[in-house]
Amino acid sequence: MALLAAAFLAPAAATKTAHAQGAAFPQRTINIIVPFAAGGPTDTVTRLVAEVMGRDLGQTVVVENVGGAGGTLGAARVAQARPDGYTLLLHHIGMGTTPTLYRRLSYDPVGGFETIGLVTAVPMTIIGRKDIQANNLAELVALVRRDQVKINYANAGIGAASHLCGLLLQKAIDAPMTTVPYRGTGPAMTDLIAGTVDLMCDQTTNTTSHIRAGAVRAFAVTTAQRLPSLPELPTAAEAGLPGMEVTVWHGLYSPKGTPAEINTRLSRALQVALRDERLIQRFADLGTAPVAQNEATPEAHRAFWQADIAKWRPVIQAAGQYAD
Repeated sequence: MALLAAAFLAPAAATKTAHAQGAAFPQRTINIIVPFAAGGPTDTVTRLVAEVMGRDLGQTVVVENVGGAGGTLGAARVAQARPDGYTLLLHHIGMGTTPTLYRRLSYDPVGGFETIGLVTAVPMTIIGRKDIQANNLAELVALVRRDQVKINYANAGIGAASHLCGLLLQKAIDAPMTTVPYRGTGPAMTDLIAGTVDLMCDQTTNTTSHIRAGAVRAFAVTTAQRLPSLPELPTAAEAGLPGMEVTVWHGLYSPKGTPAEINTRLSRALQVALRDERLIQRFADLGTAPVAQNEATPEAHRAFWQADIAKWRPVIQAAGQYAD
């Protein structure tokens, strides 16, 4: 009888223990994978967020950089990790373009993840060499349409934000340009300042200081409203290119199958982080801001992500430029 009673009690005890463990999440260090090198915009954003999330969760949140292959190596690591909430991914706009840019991957770039919440969206600027023969965006568009492939457009490589912005720009003005890929934004910006290439489109975190110094000529910002950090710079829509809106958005993900209650707890910690005054100020220093609280949720993040995939698919397919 004692053995029989124990047999009946064991499953109940195991269930109670499992519930207790779930309620106590997290019980150890959480690892956030950044699929790019240390020191870049995504890495900076992640470290700011991780610090505050760790305080709210009562555990250390470690940031690990797993760069390579346009962010797909780090994303694969998370997609293939145990779905227990201890291995996360903080990725940017590449999550919206990877499903089209890469036709062969070792993981499902959409179905392999749960969404936790959006984090921020960094604006981009359309800039040119300082002596380019155009004083505003309308004149620049006329120049590109007249000279077309004679105009050189620099970017940081296929799949980079600067590459995607360039594709959208060419689609908006319906004119091709000669693309000059670099191994990063740094060397591309160096050549733009030197006048070796004509145009570039990149994040405000990389362009604001050069715009203010007069080292490059700025034509527009790719957001719906003007930026407090560059108030004199018109939006692309104001300058005559409606629909030319692109920001380098960031979101937090967990592996597919992560329990909903764990994702909810992580989302709450993210929301706490995005209300932190120091984080808000540091984001402002980078030319960006946290998303609204209702966007830092799994549901809002998933809807936004799906819409972004749909937005970029025809742009990438029309360009015929793939990463594999």
